[in-house]
Amino acid sequence: MKVYDELVARGLIAQVTNEEEIREMIDNGKATFYIGFDPTADSLHVGHFMALCLMKRLQMAGNKPIALIGGGTAMIGDPSGRTDMRSMMTRETIEHNCACFKKQMERFIEFGEGKAQMVNNADWLLNLNYIEFIRDVGACFSVNNMLRAECFKQRMEKGLSFLEFNYMPMQSYDFYYLFQHYGCNMQFGGNDQWSNMLGGTELIRRKLGKDAHAMTITLLLNSEGKKMGKTAKGAVWLDPNKTSPFDFFQYWRNIDDADVMKCIRMLTFLPLEQIDEMDKWEGSELNKAKELLAYELTKLVHGEAEAEKARTAAKALFAGGADDSDMPTTELTEAQLTDGKIAILDLMMACKLAPTRSEARRLVQQGGVLADDEKVSGIDVCFTAEQLRRGVKLRKGKKVYHKAILT
Repeated sequence: MKVYDELVARGLIAQVTNEEEIREMIDNGKATFYIGFDPTADSLHVGHFMALCLMKRLQMAGNKPIALIGGGTAMIGDPSGRTDMRSMMTRETIEHNCACFKKQMERFIEFGEGKAQMVNNADWLLNLNYIEFIRDVGACFSVNNMLRAECFKQRMEKGLSFLEFNYMPMQSYDFYYLFQHYGCNMQFGGNDQWSNMLGGTELIRRKLGKDAHAMTITLLLNSEGKKMGKTAKGAVWLDPNKTSPFDFFQYWRNIDDADVMKCIRMLTFLPLEQIDEMDKWEGSELNKAKELLAYELTKLVHGEAEAEKARTAAKALFAGGADDSDMPTTELTEAQLTDGKIAILDLMMACKLAPTRSEARRLVQQGGVLADDEKVSGIDVCFTAEQLRRGVKLRKGKKVYHKAILT
């Protein structure tokens, strides 16, 4: 099976500008393509997974990826999929986030001479002369067409700032610039980026009289139509300091039965023949599929050693084993104790086992919290410094484990 057909079989492709030409380029390693990443945090997250895996697949087939870090566009903020305006970031914060992104991307993509490249659109966007830009580029955009774009329509009721209105022309200019200076002939992105991507292909056509191509990737949604990658603690990050390998493993191990095979097909590099056989699995076999999914993705992001440790720790905890060495752990200090002890709600908040105190209270009152394998009887339960020095093992619900230890 050729590369493009495999992407279709895995359900990765949403929309394309010219399927025949894109197929020919991808199958023959002729695509120099880019995917943009706005550095709005200091870590990539599960929402970026589809793009990273696609870049890896296409590089393996001989195509050349360009990872575009939006150091310039991040100073505006993408309105796509937003109901409010993104907060402003300083240039120093953006540069720090860019450095973090590259380190994480190196797990997926091979950078170097003749291989993948990383570029930052701040290098050209921040030096633009505004009058020249709106004369040369702005004149190519119809305001009527822009207002019909889904990313703007969603914002019109609550208000769309002129700052954000510049995002589409600037993203389009990225493609125009990369086409001229890097030989980039294709752009990939999430399905919510379609309007912005078409802006780029149209700008290249109008300014240069040449064809460029765009393809959108299917968004990673669960069976309820919601974006995957969120938990009670927030986003599931690829940085092990923000989401531990164990928590990352557990996130995938605990997804709904209805989502597991779709995730295996779209995100793993297992052969399609093996996945087709697994499609027949039912009942308890789906737990095996979830464990395989969790292992494969943890290995991809954190390496084989961490994936093995996470799997071993998960099995030990599920079986009531004593090995908690790889369990996510929060280290407490004496300053967090009051009169040498800490109350259960404060401990849960310190361990980020609940987003709010009211949620922590509800969990305890409903009997959903265990400490050292015994149900926490009420919100007045406290733990002493001596207990915490030995380590207190908390369990939220059936599957979320965490250890608190006093250092």
